Amino acid sequence: MKQILVASDFSNSASNAFRYALSLAQVLQMEITVIHAIHPTEGINNSTYNAIFIEDYYARKRIALHEWVDQLVQKSGFEHIKITTVCDVGFLRTVISKYVEYNAVSFLIMGITGATGIKGLVGSNASMAVTKMRIPTLIVPLESTLSAKPIVTLATDYKTTKLSIRDVKALNEILKISNPKKLEVLHISEKDMEVKVIRNGEKKMKSLLPSVEIHFNYVDDDVKASNGIIDFIGENETDILCLVKRNHNIIYRLFASSTVNEILNKSVKAVLVLHE
Repeated sequence: MKQILVASDFSNSASNAFRYALSLAQVLQMEITVIHAIHPTEGINNSTYNAIFIEDYYARKRIALHEWVDQLVQKSGFEHIKITTVCDVGFLRTVISKYVEYNAVSFLIMGITGATGIKGLVGSNASMAVTKMRIPTLIVPLESTLSAKPIVTLATDYKTTKLSIRDVKALNEILKISNPKKLEVLHISEKDMEVKVIRNGEKKMKSLLPSVEIHFNYVDDDVKASNGIIDFIGENETDILCLVKRNHNIIYRLFASSTVNEILNKSVKAVLVLHE
């Protein structure tokens, strides 16, 4: 069975991301694996645990992760969902990549602390996941919960954004929670883009997602494009904003700049970042 992978550092934001994953797994009928990376030097430099007792330190961390999961599951009432825990030594990127290589993971879910934590997104674990790893990653702010009938919006541009097979699969999975499948497409349009290009983009999107009800929306590509996105996802009460990350498209330029912080801080409950 496909899995949702949740990265945990035992923080409040990780706890919220795990609760979000439980709600998602309930609808999608998936299993969950909670993963924690023990830094290579962790425990060794700790005054209580030296190198002689490092294995005991690792064992205690694994027990702590298991207890952390059990406590949250009991409070949320999702005891029927199959959950496993993985506590491995290494940098987070290495530990996650190793696990994903040998397991069928549909989404990686990571928590962030909302308006405060987003300001430090660059260089954080969340930033590492969406920039360095090629797995659909759902970033969940601390205040976010999964609504009963979430509205999903895909921000894209027809000229440079291309949906890979993996992107389409991830979108179809996340759209199952909207029931019936419905997607808001927000196209970031160049001022002089030909109507033919726009219509071809709409046609291609419909062919990629034939079983999905798609509503097309447009905002101009100018210095205030991010404001257009913020306004739209606020007005239509978007729950999950999907971004397809490519090195040179409009969405990438937004994501690589401070404007994405503004988008995440002000309006979006969760952001799903897709990779080619």
